[in-house]
Amino acid sequence: MFLLVLAPALFVVIWSTGWIVAKYAAPYADPLTFLAIRFALAAAVIALLAWATGAPWPPDRRTRIHAAISGVLLHAIYLGGVWWAISQGLPAGVSALIAAVQPLLTAALARTMGEKLLPINLAGIVIGFAGVLGVIAPKLGGVSVAGLSGLGLAVAINVGSMFAVTAGTYYQKHFVASGDLRTTTVLQYIGACLAVLPFAILLEPMRFEMRLETWAAMAWSVVVLSIGAIGLMLLMIRRGAVSRVAALIYLIPPTAALQAYAMFGETLTPMQGVFMAIAAFGVFLATRR
Repeated sequence: MFLLVLAPALFVVIWSTGWIVAKYAAPYADPLTFLAIRFALAAAVIALLAWATGAPWPPDRRTRIHAAISGVLLHAIYLGGVWWAISQGLPAGVSALIAAVQPLLTAALARTMGEKLLPINLAGIVIGFAGVLGVIAPKLGGVSVAGLSGLGLAVAINVGSMFAVTAGTYYQKHFVASGDLRTTTVLQYIGACLAVLPFAILLEPMRFEMRLETWAAMAWSVVVLSIGAIGLMLLMIRRGAVSRVAALIYLIPPTAALQAYAMFGETLTPMQGVFMAIAAFGVFLATRR
């Protein structure tokens, strides 16, 4: 119970470091290659943990396939699409704006699939989106429609990844709602690795420099992001409404902006701070029961 209370805050803080890690590792590794190695290592580490603790594996083939498909949606298409689009020149602000649409889309799907949302929850989702838009607006200042016209494929891939993670959360909730999280996560990462690896081979020279920086980024990605943050997300999906979990996405860009300010010296204006507070208030309303 104590972990469930802390899970939303821990998830936001940890997951927001993903953008920092991507920026840190970009000079030393191709994005899809990095992700394929990350997924394989995460699967191996969690499998070892599952074996050491005697975790039960899904008993039937259908359950195992469902777990692998959810991994393809939540990890391979989502992370692979975002990382590849940014590597092709898509501005991070545009990518963050696309990601911010996810809670709105999730709320719409929640209504169609019978998940009860109070008016105050819907208001919070809209307010949260406005707050996120205010936070990332300065990063959109130099972006023009003409500039994005040459990045049509990258934009489309990023939009597709947003739809994939939205579908993945519902797929996880409805088809992988039981079973041991340790062994289920192993199967998810196996599915994600098998989905990303062919694209890494086809689209990239598979550059992965053997440097301290690369392995530091990989260690953080595997242990803290792939195991810690994803474990928290799957736990929250099982125990709560999908729309409430998705609303936490609104806190990711503000938290990442604070981290980028501290680590890379990126600008952070007082007005952005105000919009961060607005986004946080929106999440508070969106997650009220």
